[in-house]
Amino acid sequence: MRSEPSQSAPHIPVLIVPLIDAAAPISGTWIDGTFGAGGYSRYLLEAGADRVIGIDRDPTVFDMAANWASKFGDRLQLVQDTFSNLDQAADAVDGVVLDIGVSSMQIDQAERGFSFQKDGPLDMRMGDTGPTAADIVNSASAEQIADILYNYGEERASRRIAKMIVARREETPFERTLELAGVVERCLPRAKPGQSHPATRSFQALRIAVNSEYDQLVQGLAAAERVLRPGGVLAVVTFHSVEDRIVKRFFQARAGTQAGSRYAPLVEEMPAQFTMQSRKAITASKDELATNPRARSAKLRIGRRTEAPALPVDPRSLGVPQLPQRRVS
Repeated sequence: MRSEPSQSAPHIPVLIVPLIDAAAPISGTWIDGTFGAGGYSRYLLEAGADRVIGIDRDPTVFDMAANWASKFGDRLQLVQDTFSNLDQAADAVDGVVLDIGVSSMQIDQAERGFSFQKDGPLDMRMGDTGPTAADIVNSASAEQIADILYNYGEERASRRIAKMIVARREETPFERTLELAGVVERCLPRAKPGQSHPATRSFQALRIAVNSEYDQLVQGLAAAERVLRPGGVLAVVTFHSVEDRIVKRFFQARAGTQAGSRYAPLVEEMPAQFTMQSRKAITASKDELATNPRARSAKLRIGRRTEAPALPVDPRSLGVPQLPQRRVS
């Protein structure tokens, strides 16, 4: 989960110091594919970027940036779009940063429907178009709901929860977040101290399905590969294991260090598209954790673009969870 600012404190993005250090010197044009509260964009501009293109599918974030964005003039360009289309915003750039996942700012807004602890409409859309979470739980079959919960949320009680959802909606369709959270809670043991809320995995799964997050991530990585000039930096921050696995395998394949698979067998003498800054992911320091505990699960992976041509990406080779194909009668 991405951390965002309070109204009284400026936003300090997760892992921004190691990112700036690893990518130094910061210059040229950068794309901030997940603009959010604008923290990465601000730090990049202040660190020496000539221009930053901030992209976000959520139109409300640009209104919140209005009180500070003007001080950068035409050095900051804001675009409402998904980061999977980031290569359409420029021809060749010196850096791309992606901060993957929902932000705490969005979760804290009850009206967005991301929170299982705050009552709001069961929405979960990061943008303002497309089906909502309520549309899914009120219309999908029990099997389809179970597939989403298991594959996207790693929820082991997915079938039990799906059956309860279908039974409940036959009486009254779901409209509110706490209605769904209550059904999930009744299906699972009470959480012990220190454990996550019982609805955590189910809400995560539905959010990923609503926003096609894994598809967006794969397409965004491919778009970054296409738009980066040789020597350009791709920096990706993730917050849970599936996202990090996708990014890790992408960089392994593009740096020529992947062991191969039945989907992507090794090809001899294939030039690498990236060189890696480090083999292991960068994590938050003790100092950062002391000021931002939400950074504890964050991982940063950084690669530099080579001159090798961009290649197509097969999501299966990156370990992207696949929903079973079910016949439609």
